[in-house]
Amino acid sequence: MATTGVDKQQMFSYPPIDLFGESTPYPFCNEWQSLFNNVDIHSNIDFLNPSIGDQYAVLHSGIQEILGSDDGIQSRGILALSSTGNTSNNNFNESSSSGGHIQLPYHFIFPLRPDHGSQGREILLRANHFKVSIPGGEVQYYQVEITPEKCPRKVNRDVVKSLINTYPHIFNSTLPVYDGKKNMYTRKKLQIPGDDIELEVNVPGETTNERKFVVVIKFNNTISLQKLEDSMLKRVRNVPSDALQAMDVILRHLPATRYTPVGRSFFSSPLAIPHTGHNDFGKLGGGREVWFGFHQSVRPSEMKMMLNIDVSATAFYRKMSGLEFMAEVLEVPIASLSDRRVLSDAQRVKFTKEIKGLKIEITHCSNFRRKYRVCNVTRKPASTQTFPRTCDDGQVHETTVAKYFLEKYRMTLKYPHLPCLQVGQEYKHTYLPIEVCEIVSGQRCIKKLTDTQTSTMIKATARSAPEREREISNLVRKSDFTNDPFAAEFGVSINPVMTELKGRVLPAPKLLYGGRNKTTALPNQGVWDMRNKSFHTGVTVNTWAITCFAQSLHVKESDLRNFTSNLQRISSDAGLTLVGSPCFCKYAVGVDQVEPMFKYLKQTYKDLQLVIVVLPGKTPVYAEVKRVGDTLLGIATQCVQAKNVIKTTPQTLSNLCLKMNVKLGGVNAILFPSVRPQVFNEPIIFLGADITHPPAGDSRKPSIAAVVGSMDAHPSRYSASVRVQQHRHEIITDMAFMVRDLLIQFYKSTHFKPTRIVLYRDGISEGQFTNVLQYELRAIREACMTLEKGYQPGITYIAVQKRHHTRLFAVEKKDQVGKAQNIPPGTTVDSGITHPLEYDFFLCSHAGIQGTSRPSHYHVLWDDNRLSADELQQLTYQMCHTYVRCTRSVSIPAPAYYAHLVAFRARYHLVDREYESGEGSQPSGTSEDTTLSNMARAVQVHPDANNVMYFA
Repeated sequence: MATTGVDKQQMFSYPPIDLFGESTPYPFCNEWQSLFNNVDIHSNIDFLNPSIGDQYAVLHSGIQEILGSDDGIQSRGILALSSTGNTSNNNFNESSSSGGHIQLPYHFIFPLRPDHGSQGREILLRANHFKVSIPGGEVQYYQVEITPEKCPRKVNRDVVKSLINTYPHIFNSTLPVYDGKKNMYTRKKLQIPGDDIELEVNVPGETTNERKFVVVIKFNNTISLQKLEDSMLKRVRNVPSDALQAMDVILRHLPATRYTPVGRSFFSSPLAIPHTGHNDFGKLGGGREVWFGFHQSVRPSEMKMMLNIDVSATAFYRKMSGLEFMAEVLEVPIASLSDRRVLSDAQRVKFTKEIKGLKIEITHCSNFRRKYRVCNVTRKPASTQTFPRTCDDGQVHETTVAKYFLEKYRMTLKYPHLPCLQVGQEYKHTYLPIEVCEIVSGQRCIKKLTDTQTSTMIKATARSAPEREREISNLVRKSDFTNDPFAAEFGVSINPVMTELKGRVLPAPKLLYGGRNKTTALPNQGVWDMRNKSFHTGVTVNTWAITCFAQSLHVKESDLRNFTSNLQRISSDAGLTLVGSPCFCKYAVGVDQVEPMFKYLKQTYKDLQLVIVVLPGKTPVYAEVKRVGDTLLGIATQCVQAKNVIKTTPQTLSNLCLKMNVKLGGVNAILFPSVRPQVFNEPIIFLGADITHPPAGDSRKPSIAAVVGSMDAHPSRYSASVRVQQHRHEIITDMAFMVRDLLIQFYKSTHFKPTRIVLYRDGISEGQFTNVLQYELRAIREACMTLEKGYQPGITYIAVQKRHHTRLFAVEKKDQVGKAQNIPPGTTVDSGITHPLEYDFFLCSHAGIQGTSRPSHYHVLWDDNRLSADELQQLTYQMCHTYVRCTRSVSIPAPAYYAHLVAFRARYHLVDREYESGEGSQPSGTSEDTTLSNMARAVQVHPDANNVMYFA
């Protein structure tokens, strides 16, 4: 980032801060003062004084109107107040005249719910949460250690089951529940001397032989179920996690023995589910199929303990022969495999990626079907692949796999030209012909689905809201919790009726456009129309170019001329002016032409503002265009598919204009100032943060962290900061530097220092809340303190979660919207099914297009700003209307959405040119000579691009 009057070394290095210990205070670095020297206005204003709210609102409101000051700002805590109002543990401690170190609590306690929201019209809802009745008393908790270790959960469950049958006197007619790893719970204490016992048990293996296991059962402690009930009734400050875990294991024990568990869900093979339709039901191609099942988890709530149950679906590998699997993966007819052609290198690599790690079983040994795990695929076919064979005389001879099968099993291979599967450990040289192998059923597919498979999956699983509600009710009825002997053992019962509760539908915010008339738009069911409206701040593009990577036979010159004229007409109506004809309009072929062409354009046309790139479908050209435009040259680029050039529609062209305008520095629309919450009355920066991880199964590529920050008071413009970091690390390691950059850019953009920071953090689960908050909150404070002594803006840190299984259904027909009869946009729930103590809520901010809408879950992890429930819910809902890519409200606030886009775009910046871009792209982290530092440089965007929303 370009800075003014700041030494780069000083800016990016300062001593670490010991959050909990007594460290030497770091040198005071008044970054703001350095910036003040280069700013003409507002530089003498004390921004720790909240009275500047009126001036800020007038200067940056978008229309000249005075907004009232916030009289309650000081009581809300601009300083770092604790959640409970006690400032002694949270205030910064200035330990010397030159600086201070951060003092935060030893233990983070999430904020209590301040109140319940009241804004909006009432709506009657049903939630897929079922009330759980908990008895009083206690549960005995034992730890289980099984040797050999690291066995699958299914094997461990079989071991414990055999243990109960073998030693009935120890279990004394009790029914223990077990999670398949180390945790066992009983209602009564086991009959064992002392606190632990070691037992031996034999369990039938996958072969005819029995396996011997040694099991140690050790008493851990007694867990009170009464404390769990007390937390629901708010008699205690926190929910006891040990009792919550015990309840979860109790209710999951029976389904874990009946179905295939995956995470918190349970699945059944399609063969076990009666359905109508043809034999291809659920097939995804590539040897994969859809398995349907249900999610189940225990949740604490304000009413009672709840059991959250939802329908679920995921991809599994089909039980099929190895030959069928190869044919599906390679997308060739199975008959073609007998053509005696050896697989090409590309085919072999593709097949290896798919089958490596899967379990297969052999079919050539009659009833003896031993299972193996595939570790590789041979380069040579079975006819020439050799291995060292030990003969009866003890001599070792090299022999081919085909010859071995002929001599050992009197079996002439039908497909000797195909490669073999290498199984077990690589050094043992165990090879199996593909024709004697079969894919084992029940293996979940953790690899990424293709575009086609994803589309098929969505079609197979999409359900309207009433259909999903019925399916969930049917699931609960079939689960027959009343006859669950394990739940009965612990006195737990489930109400099989969905929970009814009251929600509220928040009013949609009015949006302000530009043009002469300053027109407004009021969303209706999450959608609004931009016809007859102009961008709030349009852009004039004097120099622009078009390059077409589709063949001229496919996209003709007349198509390009027609597209250009229509785009100019639509963009002009919207307030984005494309002046004259493009300065350059040429055809190009191949990814290698992107960089030289862009460099030529940059050098030839000094004032070039935009390059429109026509693409022939999914192509590596896209990734290269974004790499060169975003990181190398800082040129705004807009890609468009050839099919949308040949056949233009006003909707497609309008969508292109929405993106182009913000990429060029314009503003599409803003929230109408008078409807915004009072928190906007003073300088506030909205941050969005997210991390994207490499696909499952990849252990080398880095994770990418992105933080975006608003750069005006609307908020409409955002700047981004992106980093590569350790593989699958959930905490944003460089958060302090990234936030520091964004705070400086905010000041340069507005000439004001933020007095409040609101962060929407995507991508973290409940189990990660404490660790992530502890690090990242400290990092944000660190960023502020290194800029100016005593600079302590109030921070509100909100975790945004989409990957949950709570679904809401409108009870009354009049409240159902759209073809899928979903809940209306703006539906908010902050009682009944929310946390009994902490500050969280559900908000469905978007209109569902396909299937059942999923509300987003917001959990406030820190709140210096003391936002009331109404303020935060209204603020969050309004932020969902500021996403620039469409004229619809989206499912999460715009900053969080932008952070996801930035991190995803950085993946393209890392793509090697030889790989296909898009869904199958392979970042350059796969090459051994590419270091993390090289990748870090690769994702840093050009300063010209970072001044605008290049990621839109």
